[in-house]
Amino acid sequence: MLALIAGLVMFLGIHSVGLFVPRWRGQMIVRLGPLAWKGLYTVVAVLGLVLIVYGYGQARLAPTWLWVPPVWTRHLAALLTLPAFVLLVAAYVPGSHIKARVGHPMLLGVKFWAIAHLIANGTLADLLLFGSFLAWAVALFIVLRRRDRLAGMTRSGRASRDVAVLVIGVVAWVAFALWLHEMIIGVAPFGAA
Repeated sequence: MLALIAGLVMFLGIHSVGLFVPRWRGQMIVRLGPLAWKGLYTVVAVLGLVLIVYGYGQARLAPTWLWVPPVWTRHLAALLTLPAFVLLVAAYVPGSHIKARVGHPMLLGVKFWAIAHLIANGTLADLLLFGSFLAWAVALFIVLRRRDRLAGMTRSGRASRDVAVLVIGVVAWVAFALWLHEMIIGVAPFGAA
């Protein structure tokens, strides 16, 4: 469990530096140089991700159950991840109405993903992993939306981009829900018990 916690602190911490301690980030970029800062950022993020994967995998071997969710919650979680995939795609396809309206679709997608997994999983490790990502995404979304409003930022989009976002997002979700999730994670979202 310690590896999971350390990984979460590293991964989510490094992804929050620019928003919560921008002055320190600026000082580090000046001190180290932009390339060295990006290298350090990448190393910390990758190491954090490795620790999250390792720590979560270890915690799954001897789970501490907080609640036992019914099987149907796996199906609900699978459906709730559909908007998460669409929002993730919207973050990378420029010019969609979805991105214009949401502002930060990846963070909203992380919220959907985290809530879906909190509904369907009941161990302490699940609460730490998905709860941490949910809290991080909520905090960051609030900070970024406030910053956008203060800057008077406006966005626009085109319907053709929305179609692309929806098609790519749904196709990615189907592939992940029906095949990749079981292959990578070991759990079939729409499978039986």
